[in-house]
Parts: sequence; C-alpha cells; structure tokens
Amino acid sequence: MAYRYGEYHDGPDPLAPPYDVRAALDEMGDAILSGSTPVHALRDLLKRGLPGAQDRRGLDDMLREVRRRRRDLRERGRLDGTLEKARALLDKAIGQERAELFPDPSDDARMREAGLDALPEDTASAIQELSTYEWRSSAARQTFEELRALLRREVLDSQFKGLRDALANPDPEAMERVRQMMSDLNDMLEKDARGEHTQADFDAFMGKYGDLFPEKPRNLDELVDILARRAAAAQRMLASMTPRQREELGNLINQTLEQAGLADQMRRLGESLYARRPDLAWNAPERLTGEEPLDMGDAVTALEELADLTQLETALRQDYPGARLDDIDEAAVRRALGRSAVDDLEALKRIERELEEQGYLLRRRGKLELTPKAVRRLGETALRRVFASLDAGRRGDHDQHDAGSAGELTGSSRPWRFGDEQPLDVVRTLVNGVRSGGVSPAGRPDQRAAVRLSVDDFEVAETERRSAAAVCLLVDLSYSMALRGTWAAAKQTALALQALVASKFPQDAVQIIGFSNYARVLQPDELAGLDWDMVQGTNLHHALLIAGRHLDRHPDFEPVVLVVTDGEPTAHLMRNGRSAFEWPPSHETLELTLAEVDKMTRRRATINIFMLAADDRLKEFVDEVARRNGGRVFSPSAERLGEYVVSDFLRLRRTR
Repeated sequence: MAYRYGEYHDGPDPLAPPYDVRAALDEMGDAILSGSTPVHALRDLLKRGLPGAQDRRGLDDMLREVRRRRRDLRERGRLDGTLEKARALLDKAIGQERAELFPDPSDDARMREAGLDALPEDTASAIQELSTYEWRSSAARQTFEELRALLRREVLDSQFKGLRDALANPDPEAMERVRQMMSDLNDMLEKDARGEHTQADFDAFMGKYGDLFPEKPRNLDELVDILARRAAAAQRMLASMTPRQREELGNLINQTLEQAGLADQMRRLGESLYARRPDLAWNAPERLTGEEPLDMGDAVTALEELADLTQLETALRQDYPGARLDDIDEAAVRRALGRSAVDDLEALKRIERELEEQGYLLRRRGKLELTPKAVRRLGETALRRVFASLDAGRRGDHDQHDAGSAGELTGSSRPWRFGDEQPLDVVRTLVNGVRSGGVSPAGRPDQRAAVRLSVDDFEVAETERRSAAAVCLLVDLSYSMALRGTWAAAKQTALALQALVASKFPQDAVQIIGFSNYARVLQPDELAGLDWDMVQGTNLHHALLIAGRHLDRHPDFEPVVLVVTDGEPTAHLMRNGRSAFEWPPSHETLELTLAEVDKMTRRRATINIFMLAADDRLKEFVDEVARRNGGRVFSPSAERLGEYVVSDFLRLRRTR
C-alpha cells in the first residue's frame, strides 16, 4: 500500500498537545489581581484569545473580521439591479418593435405605435399590458421573453437560493417541477404543524428535490431556517428601497408569480415561514452604499449575509447580561468566517468548560468564583514571577523540585509512621522487603524476580529539625493603594508569600492581615478576589494588634512581621471597638500605633516595612518605627514589591 503525507487541513491538528488550562488561569491572574472579577477576567481572556503555540483567535479578532465583512457587503452594490435590467430589456423590446413598425404605412402600424406610446411608466404595469401584445418583430418578441425569463429566475432565486441555475434554460418541465416542489414543501410543513411529520418524509422530499437546495439541509428544521432567513432578507430588500422602487418591484414579483402559477403556493410558504421564525427582522431596512447594481437574488444574498453578521456581531460582543459562548451560533460563524473560526470558537468554549471541570472556577448562584485550587495556582505563578526577577546568582532562592521540605538529611533512617512527610529511604525499604521474604522467584527465564513490600518495610530518611516561624504580612487595603496603582502588586506579593511558605516552609504559621479603617485576617482563598476598601483610614494600630495575637499563639516560633503600605497611620481602634479617623494623623493615633510597635519589639519581632510612596510624613513615621524596633525600611517600585518581600523573608529564614 502507498501512503501520502502532507499538512492536515480538516480542522485542528489531532496530534497537537491539549491546551494547558492552567496557562489560561495565569492569563486571567493579572486582571483578577488588579481587581477584576473572575467572570470579567475570563471574558477578557476569551476576547484576547488563547496564548500558546496554537495561537487561537479571540472574540475580538473574530469581531473585527465580522465588521470588515459587513462594511464590504454594504459597499458591494445597489438593490435596484433587477429593476434596472428589466427596464433596459423592456426599452430594448419596445425599440425593436418600433423599428419593425416604422416602415409600414398602414393604420395598424400607427395604432400599434400609439399603443406603445401610451404604455404606463411603471415597469410592472407596462409588462402586464405587453403580456397580451402581438409582437410584429421576432427580435422584440425574443427580448420580451428574455425579460420574463429573467424575472422568473430572479424572483424564484430571491426565495430559493440556487433556482437561478435550475431555470437558466426555458424548460416548461423544469418550471412544473418547481411548482410541484413548492406544493410538496407546503404539504410537508402543514403535516409538521399537525405533528405528523417524520424524518422519513423529509428524506423522501430531499431525495426528490435535493438538487434544488445547495445548502443540503439534514432535517426540516434546518430547511425552515434556510428558507426563513432568505424570505426575511427578501422582505428587507423591499423595505430598504424607495417607496416608488418598492411598489414597482413588488408589482413585478406578484405579476411574475401569478404568470408562473406560483402565487398561491408562495403565499402559503411565506405564512408558514413567518409563523415559525417571527424573531427574524422581516421588515428592517438595510442600507447598501455601493454603485454596482445587484441582481435581485444577489441583493437578497447580500442582505441575508448582513443579517447573519449583525446577529453574529451581537453574540461576539458578549456585552449583554448572562452572555455565554454557547450563545454564538457555530453555523453562522462557519458561514461568515470559515471552518478555522469554528475551531477557534470551540477552543474558547473548551477553556471555559475546563476551568470549571478541572476545579479552578466554581459557578455559584450564577456567578463565577475562584476555588482554593485556583488561588494556590495564582500564588505559585506569582512566586515564579518573583523568583524569575531575582538575581540568578543568588543560591537558595529558587525552586528545587528534588529537595525535601522538612530539614537537612542526617544520614540515618527510621521506620515510616503515618503522617510522615520525610523522603523515603528507598535502599533500606527494598532491603527490608527482601529480608522479610517478599521476593517472588521468576516463573520463566525471561522474567525478573519481584520484591513485594509491606507497610512495615518502609523507612524514611531522618532530617534535623528546622526552626518554625510565625509570619505576619500586613497589607494596606486603603483606597490610595488603588489610586497609586500598587494594589495588584500588593495582592500578588501576598499570594506569592503564601505560596512560598506553603511549599518551602510548611512548618511555618503564616497570617495575612489587611487593614484600612479596620483590620481583618485574610484567608488564602479570598486574597485573589479581594478588592480595596473605599473608606477613609489606614489603621495600622489594629493590624499590629491582630498580628500580636498571632505571634502570641505561637510562642516557640520565630516572629516575622512584614508591612506593605503607602501611607502613614490615620486611624486607630478606640476602647469601644470603633475606628477613629483623623487626617493629618492625630497624636493619639501615632502614639497607640507606636505602642504596638514597642510590644512587637519586646516579642523579639522585627518589623520590616515596604513603603510604596515617598510622602514626608510616611518617611518620618517609618524612620521612627525602625529606630524603635530595629527593622529595615524598603522603598521598592510596585513592579519589584514581590521581589523585595520574598527576598527579605528568605533572608530572615536563613539567618534564623
């Protein structure tokens, strides 16, 4: 057998690796950390498109292409092309008849000329009167028949796309077949309305008339959708014309259908289609600005495509309440943008589904929320970004996936106990299995002996005890953090520190405290979706009180206190538990806050402050804190805040 290899064109590459949904969450992370809700962050991601090797288009790219197509269609031509052609053929036939009559001196010739002079200006009325006229000129008769054939083709093509070619030659049998098709179609629709239609009926209909429907519908619903969209476009074409054009073309259509014996069948079909699809814009005018005259069938096709593109544009914008990607019609995307756009849309839908199915997003009461798994992922991503910005030459600050997290190995081992997290001593474990008689001899020469292990055989490598730390990260939640653009960096720093402690220092007890007019403990799963407080007050006094209680609960742990703020304290907690705000800061606020700083000093807790603004009062305050406590003061940019905090925490852990 011979095989031919080439580029795969029928859809997405079946051998391409699946899209990593975690990368989508990372892309959403920046927006979420900046204060966007998960649903808005997801919508922004879907609008931008998916990162990665497959380079999938986003909704915005599709939207731009749809708008370009709409603009091109509007500039394609005018709607009165059939009227123009009909007038030209009518004038040609009359001119040919006059040329035949002019040399004849008889009274009959003069009477005929008078009748031609008296023809109405309306094209439809003139054609109606000439339908019974006895033509002297054979050329004029042929031109008039050409005119009538043109109208039959254009009128039917405006209702049934593809009939223009079927009626290209004047064949009475072809016209009779069209009449029979419309009769059978109306009978099938009425049968379906009574609930008696079956798929077998449709298959028999398509077996008989399938060549008249190039769209190849698979069932009656698809056929109805095709015919209804085209019928609505034909109505919009008439609504888009001037009143005189509308009346003239409408009369031509009615006259042509009457002469073809199709008026009654077309009326029945129009009523059935409108009853089934009243949602279509049947009489909404659409303006075309091109100069080239379009035939009636081409004009209807252009308006049909414009309607599709208008609906598709609305769906792609996704700016209405409850918008979902499932609202976007894949068939409309395929018609307008091609197969590749359908693949891109399916990839976007898959990401939306996978984020929920893989446990990163939770839909609760119609709202999307981040799960703890997603928050952990955002923290790990924030931590990776911090490490990526650190000096590559500094050892000990980077991920080491092959190292344990319980301390340095001592070289000895002990039996495994439930709950142990130390690394397994593989050699001693296998030796124990062999000694306990767990060796199964090989059954055949080509087989190897197997070692069966029991729970008692496992041993773990002993590690020396590593000191634990009680970590407090105090994060300013005041509105000024948002105004200065430092809020996202503060949240990302908190997540990075949380991830660092969980991964490298699991024995540490970390607590993140947010403070504005009041302070509160922040749980890891609420950090990502946390927003700033639009209130007055920077209550560092309350935050230090909460941090002190955390340190007191862990008296044997090494205390670590880190403060991220962009302003001096402007609020304190009164004895009644209420917050008191005053700006500039009152003497009482500063005195109570510094009293808590002194308590931290007595706990041997060093306070390191990361100052995100250069206000004189803030500088004066942090200098006083450093003098009293012995901690350090940093003034990083928002972009380097995470690097400073994580580096300082690692320095403290190494010195401890």
